[in-house]
Amino acid sequence: MDADEAPDGPPCPACGTPNLPGRRFCRRCAEPLRAKEEAAPLPWWRTVWPFRRRVRVRSGRALRRILLVLAVVGLLFLGFLFLPAGRVLFEDVRDKLGGTAEISPAGVSASGAAPGHPAGAAVDGLTNKYWGAPALGSSLTCTFGTPFRLVGVVVHTGASKEPEEFRREPRPIRAELVVETADGTVHEKKLTFNDKPGPQEVRTGISDVVSVRLVLREAAGQDGGRPIAVGEVEFFKRT
Repeated sequence: MDADEAPDGPPCPACGTPNLPGRRFCRRCAEPLRAKEEAAPLPWWRTVWPFRRRVRVRSGRALRRILLVLAVVGLLFLGFLFLPAGRVLFEDVRDKLGGTAEISPAGVSASGAAPGHPAGAAVDGLTNKYWGAPALGSSLTCTFGTPFRLVGVVVHTGASKEPEEFRREPRPIRAELVVETADGTVHEKKLTFNDKPGPQEVRTGISDVVSVRLVLREAAGQDGGRPIAVGEVEFFKRT
């Protein structure tokens, strides 16, 4: 035995032969002198199918990071929905993706009406009959029995959809829409109408609506004391 091979090192775990410190393999049987490190025990969830399989080292840490990121994103999304701006955006998207249906008011009244042209003529489904407002500032109020999501309002100005008859009577070109919700909140929207026959759509997007008031502010063709004609007002809810 050489001097540099003096048996003053740890014995081989396989054959018991002493070896010099620092050797990696036994000088007699060539077995590894350093025992392999035992793998760390798996977490409990890795013992349950379908996670019970071999994965790359540190995959558990990566999975924890992914779960943490998903949790943070979920919390941010929920917070966004509960913020007023988030709720408005969410409801607007639902309005665009969902369907609509016309809803009839449970009651209708006006601050004033010309003889033969009552408030009810504005919600009777006919455009050849009209509500005759006696003057600017007159208002038409429609109430609803059940709160609903008001997606839009369609207004037919004038006495008729026929161009000649339409120009014969005064018709509104500017108005205000005053919408009240079930909790008493009031939303106001200024409207400008094209001075031509046909439907004119106004998008609203207001929830829990219980009443809508149309206030006339400016009219075209107003002379001779004739009433201002509003042919029809239609309301649409989200389905």
